[in-house]
Amino acid sequence: MGSEFPYGQTCPVEANAVFDTQSPRGEDGRRIPLERLWRRPRKREWTETDPSWIVASRWVDDRTFSRIEEAVSVPDCHIIGIALKSARLKLSRGTETVYDGTMAAGTVYVTDASLPLRAELHTSCDFVHLHVDNRRLDPRIGSDLPDGLGEGGELDGFVTRDPLVERLARSLVDAGDPYGDCYFDSVGQTIVVRLLGLRREQSKTAAPSVSPLPRWRLKRVREYVEDHVEARLGLAEMASAAGLSRMHFAAQFRAATGFRPHDYLLSRRIERAKDMLSKSDTPLVEVALCCGFQSQAHFSTVFKRLTGQTPAQWRRENMIAPRPIAVAGRGAREQRLTVIDI
Repeated sequence: MGSEFPYGQTCPVEANAVFDTQSPRGEDGRRIPLERLWRRPRKREWTETDPSWIVASRWVDDRTFSRIEEAVSVPDCHIIGIALKSARLKLSRGTETVYDGTMAAGTVYVTDASLPLRAELHTSCDFVHLHVDNRRLDPRIGSDLPDGLGEGGELDGFVTRDPLVERLARSLVDAGDPYGDCYFDSVGQTIVVRLLGLRREQSKTAAPSVSPLPRWRLKRVREYVEDHVEARLGLAEMASAAGLSRMHFAAQFRAATGFRPHDYLLSRRIERAKDMLSKSDTPLVEVALCCGFQSQAHFSTVFKRLTGQTPAQWRRENMIAPRPIAVAGRGAREQRLTVIDI
């Protein structure tokens, strides 16, 4: 197992990068190696005759306090980040904000070569990072891509949410030895082609007159959703909070956040549910109703889709344990109280 790329060191793209499928699996059975530093894979051994062209790595961070991670993508490689669980974060490049809010599972963000990225993380997170040789995005060189899908620069800054890409990324994490290298290579290429197709389709269908929702309107909508997350909210109520018609609001909201209004509402409901699950033993059906879901079944389906776990599984792993403290009473007797860390 080689050492990591030092900060900002060139990725040796003169030889094709490969998945680390030959190295021993970790104690937890992961096939994709874990990163020791954010968005920086460890060095690999490869040969020029190997047709593979992607390095895959995974960043798993269970910390829940606010912290900052920074990295510069290596030259000649795009980095595709795929969220496997929802996380509250802000991504920025210099003064440009790439993403700010709750990133749902299945959200994808792409950065070009040699570009810095700063992440302000406020929750635990789990990302798969695919480091893609730029040459494989150029149809003049990478002939295995369909005509018209290349020109990798068109992916820079692309942020979207796609259930298919999420499932493909999870399959890379879960795949076992019987699948072999061919499976990993095929899935990696499928993800790239899928994103290029989504980007091209978005460019064709995007209306040039649609501008992002102004920040002051977006702030009003976010505050309205937080105050009424348990109520029956729909597009009409959110548009009314912004002071726009439903049609104009939906387009501007998506341009500003990358989410459809309904998807954003679901993500906020799940965040409220996670807060309740971690701080109380409230029955799941009550949690569902308090967070605006009409049934426990619907709540469980959405929760698993956005976090990768059922509500019960998530609660077992994230429940804040009661902490007993001693309170001196009158005389020699002490009373013990139980408190919950908030």
